[in-house]
Amino acid sequence: MPMTCPFSRFTIGLICFVFTALASGPVLATNVTLQTPLGDVDIELFDEDTPETVANFLNYVNDGDFANSFIHRSVPGFIIQGGGFTYINDVVEEIPKDPPVINEPGISNLRGTIAMAKVSGDPNSATSGWFINLGDNSANLDDQNGGFTVFGQVTANGMDVIDAIASLQVWERAAPFGELPLIDYPGTGDITDEYLVMTDVAVSNTFHINSGLNDAWTNTDTSGQGFFIVVYPDIEVMFLAWFTFDTERPDESASALLGEPGHRWLTAQGKYADNKAVLDIVLSEGGVFDAGTPASTPSKYGAMVVEFSDCNAGTVTYDLPPVDRQGVIPIKRVSLDNVPLCEQLAEQLAD
Repeated sequence: MPMTCPFSRFTIGLICFVFTALASGPVLATNVTLQTPLGDVDIELFDEDTPETVANFLNYVNDGDFANSFIHRSVPGFIIQGGGFTYINDVVEEIPKDPPVINEPGISNLRGTIAMAKVSGDPNSATSGWFINLGDNSANLDDQNGGFTVFGQVTANGMDVIDAIASLQVWERAAPFGELPLIDYPGTGDITDEYLVMTDVAVSNTFHINSGLNDAWTNTDTSGQGFFIVVYPDIEVMFLAWFTFDTERPDESASALLGEPGHRWLTAQGKYADNKAVLDIVLSEGGVFDAGTPASTPSKYGAMVVEFSDCNAGTVTYDLPPVDRQGVIPIKRVSLDNVPLCEQLAEQLAD
């Protein structure tokens, strides 16, 4: 049975890892922290249910666009809204907008969920703006304007902070600040960051790479693309082998984008910290299994970032300039044998 390979039209089974069953485990979820003057709010994002929306939101997070932003709208019993404006050096400015993201409705706008704001009459117009539902708004928002995309959920005691923000006195200022919540504002004078509910959003790196990740992993989007990962904690280095081989040798007319059609191996190695490893990809060409002639000397062929959300799931982001191939691959374990060790080590590293 041939396997998926992004680099060549055909490949050879000189080394062949066939993954016929995937390990079950928790769904991939990115956790972020909304930082406010009244306390931090932990939010779990729905990566698998709303992948485009989560990716859009995380682009703003990773670019630092939410730094020095503020809650600019509060409607009691309904929502609080942010992600639209920043206050820097006494100047209010709109957050620079990335291209709008496609609408991904389907999860109800219940209390404690976070959803994307958008332009009236345009379902696919969400950019940086977001809101948190203070109550059950499903009857109003699930179908309006194509449905408002819920892409995460406030966790732990985060709603205590959200409710505290929602209880602040709301002031009417020029549009779009007609429902502006302020902290201890005396009612006169300039409105500065002393009174605004200033916010930032950061990805929560609660997981730490450890040797319990040593295992075979698979691309969840294919039936046979695999990775073998080894972590060396003493030197904080990760080694990865990437297998995308077919089980049958191609015929003589086969061509490949990367190396000789039947002979090439991709490996990667580099340092890691917290939940992320940054690796150099090398390409080894030639060589036949159990033969006397070795493969050619590896050379750097690209770069890779491996990021884990927990002991069972992660992502591989790769860039191969020589063949102009880039992408993001979700990965999960093939076997759960090392999960207890991984969880134990991750807990120790978090202490």
